Amino acid sequence: MNREQQIVKARKAGFAAFVGTTIEWYDFYVYATAAALVFGDIFFPPGTDRLTGVAAAFATYAVGFFARPLGGIVFGHVGDKMGRRTALVVTLTLMGAGTFLIGMLPTYASIGFWAPLLLVLLRFVQGFAVGGEWGGAVLMAVEHAPEDKKTFYGGFAQLGNPAGALLATGFFSILSTFGDDALREWAWRLPFLCSALLILVGLVVRLKVEESPVFESEVKSADVPEMLPLKYALVTNWRPIVLGIGILPVAVGGYYLVTTFITAYATDPDVGLSETLILNALSVAAVVELIATLGVAWLGDKVGRVRVVIWGLATVAILAAPQFLVLKSGSVFLIFLTFAVMRLVLAATYGPIAAVLSQMFKPQARYTSISLAYQGAGAIFGGLSPLVSTLMYKATGSIWPVIALLIGMCILSIVCLLFAPQHVDEATDTDGVPQNQNPQGLNKESASA
Repeated sequence: MNREQQIVKARKAGFAAFVGTTIEWYDFYVYATAAALVFGDIFFPPGTDRLTGVAAAFATYAVGFFARPLGGIVFGHVGDKMGRRTALVVTLTLMGAGTFLIGMLPTYASIGFWAPLLLVLLRFVQGFAVGGEWGGAVLMAVEHAPEDKKTFYGGFAQLGNPAGALLATGFFSILSTFGDDALREWAWRLPFLCSALLILVGLVVRLKVEESPVFESEVKSADVPEMLPLKYALVTNWRPIVLGIGILPVAVGGYYLVTTFITAYATDPDVGLSETLILNALSVAAVVELIATLGVAWLGDKVGRVRVVIWGLATVAILAAPQFLVLKSGSVFLIFLTFAVMRLVLAATYGPIAAVLSQMFKPQARYTSISLAYQGAGAIFGGLSPLVSTLMYKATGSIWPVIALLIGMCILSIVCLLFAPQHVDEATDTDGVPQNQNPQGLNKESASA
């Protein structure tokens, strides 16, 4: 395959990754937004104080993250044995079914304790599906791309996160104009029910993409001992899996602190901001991140993807305090500005991560390995961050412990990035791309790392 043909296939795979992950993350963020705004009131016993209700809703939210590693193992096995494309079709269908059914659930007032129980079950289905989705979408985009453009095309899979967040918060922002009563009584269901239409679009796009060339040429024909992908990953890739988990606290957990938790914090009576204001600010911030993601991914191919992520992490640490403290100022301009700037630098921590993480592993059992790293970090940092932050704020009455948590996440991520290996895929080498290229752009590790 010549370079021009490879670029065409990479564009097609990148677009499919973008569409698929947008729908998956839309489904995930619809739940996150609803958990912050309404689930505490409608799925738990009446009379529960607000912060306790929010904490309970975030606990059900966390269930999805705990299910993600299991989804990563199951669909990682499918992706490493049967192909990335097969796994992705199943995950998209499963995610859509879970989201649609949440929109149909009766509330606590109708069926009592069965309401939160069914909510937890369907949240588990969501988490199980997204646990297998991200790794496959990333690998389809990165493995189709030439070595010198992997970060850029991997960024298409990362675009799904801000695009899904924009769709979810934008949808709820529009619905909030109907008033709090309408939002809690019926309007919250609409974003969940509309997921069914998005899933159909995603399946059509995804079924048109060819299987990953790395899977076809290196995984199928690999001369390695026959063993389960999970066993191969844990025996051979345990060190980069651990490093991968350590790289991701901000990209997964910190992200939810400045989207999900901040929604609950800002609308708490002690801060007193309106839901519409925060949802609008988050929507504008999602647009900024959506625009910036491919830019920072492109920059990662030029100056080194690890270097770009470290720059982003350092800036997130600097902005951690202003992001939360500005809320009590009541200044609409400053709130919109800090939300937008924070999401801009978060794009630098997230956009290049697809290529960083995928190239930490050799092709064999790569789907399982990348899923274990990403979803393990999701369970630890993504699932617990909003809940822990809410409990810390409730216990102390201060936002400073949350700020300290975000800064600590940045420090851990930077340290782990400094030790991250980066491999080169022979199947995607093309004329004009030197074999000794250092895609990491930070140290001298190369294809032999």
